[in-house]
Amino acid sequence: MENWIIEVMNSYGYLGIVLLIALENIFPPIPSEVILTFSGFLTTTSDVTVMGVIIFSTIGSIIGAIVLFGIGRLLDVDKLEKIVNRWGHILRLTQKDVQKADAWFRKIGVWAVLIGRLVPIVRSLISIPAGMARMNFGIFLFFTMIGSLIWNSVLVTIGAKLGSSWNTILEYVDIYSNVVLILLAILFLMLIIWFIKTRK
Repeated sequence: MENWIIEVMNSYGYLGIVLLIALENIFPPIPSEVILTFSGFLTTTSDVTVMGVIIFSTIGSIIGAIVLFGIGRLLDVDKLEKIVNRWGHILRLTQKDVQKADAWFRKIGVWAVLIGRLVPIVRSLISIPAGMARMNFGIFLFFTMIGSLIWNSVLVTIGAKLGSSWNTILEYVDIYSNVVLILLAILFLMLIIWFIKTRK
């Protein structure tokens, strides 16, 4: 996977970066950490610049986010309620639960999108509930751009600073990813406990 990513970037430059980052947003298992840090390293060995890489990687992030936002629009709350009405009894979910979750996202959705863009895996998937909640498209784009710009700037700059040792940062990103995912799992567990208690 990493060799293919590096080959695409070496062959297509900025266009390759846009394509890879867009794909990374749509298919989260493709590691943005590799793409962005290697892109930063490329600025020390080719004509691409740090600013150029940041701009084009952010464009790729926005394209990928728009695709997932569109998927979220197709999976709107009404359709989700119909699915829950039919199959929700298996997970003990009701139409009211879907409405509560939707109302919650509508309330804090802007910040969820911004913060979500800084969390591995979540950074891509957060676009789907934003689409489902019918978030204002302009606001969604703005906060997606800000979050993506921060994430991309940090990793590209680190890659440029580390030069040929760019891949050493991947170990630290893995640690960060694991810590964040553990914290999210704990938060999710706490929400489930709270949800069960409030239903009782």
